[in-house]
Amino acid sequence: MLHLFFEYFHINLFQYITVRAGFAFFIALLLTLWLMPKFIRWAQRSSSVQPINAWAPEAHQVKAKTPTMGGIVFIGATLLATVLTVKLDNYYVIGALMTLILFALIGFKDDWAKIRRQENLAGLSPRAKFLMQSSSALLVSVCLYLCGDFNTQLYVPFLKNPLFDMGPFAILFWSFILVGVSNAVNLTDGLDGLATVPSIAALTSLGIIVYVTGHAVLSSYLLLPNIPIGEVTIIASALIGSLAGFLWFNCHPAEVFMGDSGSLTLGAFIGYMGIICKSEILLILIGAIFVIETVSVILQVGSYKLRNKRVFLMAPIHHHFEMKQWAENKIIVRFWIIAMLSNLLALITLKIR
Repeated sequence: MLHLFFEYFHINLFQYITVRAGFAFFIALLLTLWLMPKFIRWAQRSSSVQPINAWAPEAHQVKAKTPTMGGIVFIGATLLATVLTVKLDNYYVIGALMTLILFALIGFKDDWAKIRRQENLAGLSPRAKFLMQSSSALLVSVCLYLCGDFNTQLYVPFLKNPLFDMGPFAILFWSFILVGVSNAVNLTDGLDGLATVPSIAALTSLGIIVYVTGHAVLSSYLLLPNIPIGEVTIIASALIGSLAGFLWFNCHPAEVFMGDSGSLTLGAFIGYMGIICKSEILLILIGAIFVIETVSVILQVGSYKLRNKRVFLMAPIHHHFEMKQWAENKIIVRFWIIAMLSNLLALITLKIR
């Protein structure tokens, strides 16, 4: 909307994606910093606090009175900053907004059920949550496929040319990515700020790739497919800004948790960005921390069912290190470092083809 105001006065500066991305970042950041204290006070008055599992590490019991569902605030700030700065006539922008809204609603429904019953396991049943996620992911994927000119080819890091065209099977592949990354970020969100910084790192990398993919000259230089998705960079920038504001309150010791309304939405949007910039496989490196956390759960559950033995003291793996008496801050910062390094490597792969 702001670009229309600037156009009216013949100011061309706001036509640039990079300029609008900067505005979106600071609008979302300031909105989150302003709204979050108000939300925290409301959550404390209304007892909208985080229920803690009885089997959680002992150190987590002191977090029982911490407000949750903060994701509603930073997702809301992102949406508002986006509407003010992005051009809404872009098909991929509409898909991004659809992804944010659909998964935020699923997360909110799950969070609200836990808060109302004051029981961590009393949210949506795993089957209901999976069905809602799958339906939303399928809707977004079908819309992408029906876009008409969207690239359905599968690209792999280090190779100049795509492996093959997935055709209509791309819908199932994209749906799997959206649901998988959504749940991976959700599993990671177990310590103060643990999911926030890796999400910022992933969104930064994907924002760069999306911008390059949408730029005719840069995409040609780096041998990337040229797709008109540059506007989505603005949404990513807004989300990074709102997450930076959220981290102000979410760093250890956390004053608020993002809840499923934040983590499920973040994961789905990261997956969506990976899909539209044809970096589906590169998401493994971009979201390395999320992959590690998810694999640790799969190994733990699989090992216990097959051998009746555990691989880790507790899963996801950040709880394993807690059980080994690592300080919470040490676990968090080390995971942040891994996330930053893996994203740096992911960006380096763009030049190695």
